[in-house]
Amino acid sequence: MLPTLELDSRFSDPNAVATPWADVEQVLNDAELFWISTVRTTGAPHVTPLPAVWRLDALHFCTGAEEQKAVNLSGNNAVVLTTGNNAWKSGLDVVVEGHAERVADDNVLQQLSDAWATKYQGDWVFDVVDGEFHHGGGAALVFRVAPTKVLAFAKGSFAQTRYRF
Repeated sequence: MLPTLELDSRFSDPNAVATPWADVEQVLNDAELFWISTVRTTGAPHVTPLPAVWRLDALHFCTGAEEQKAVNLSGNNAVVLTTGNNAWKSGLDVVVEGHAERVADDNVLQQLSDAWATKYQGDWVFDVVDGEFHHGGGAALVFRVAPTKVLAFAKGSFAQTRYRF
């Protein structure tokens, strides 16, 4: 399902055009690193980098059950994942808002494990055991974030596009 898109003229050049959804999906597919923002029980933010894969119209990431992001998600599953580059006048930055939902189906996890291995060229290879990823003696929970809203920030010819799902 394609999202509804809207160019926000308040934050865009006068002649800017909305960024096509296909361009955003390409960034989500190709990005090697994302930054995830979660909220601690105290209300304080927590931000950390992680690899993720875009599959089945959602971003997927994994984390150990004891890591701060997993602890935060157990109390508040609202997340923001961001990616892009640090150049001022080129590139496309993307912000994905949604809710992290645990993935525990071994068949889906195997598809995601294969996607991680392909995308990261063997640097992230996971075995799937009882609803978790396993790697190097440790286990990881896998989460799916279906976007509720995405923002794309085109740089150079500045344009801010909002996508609603």
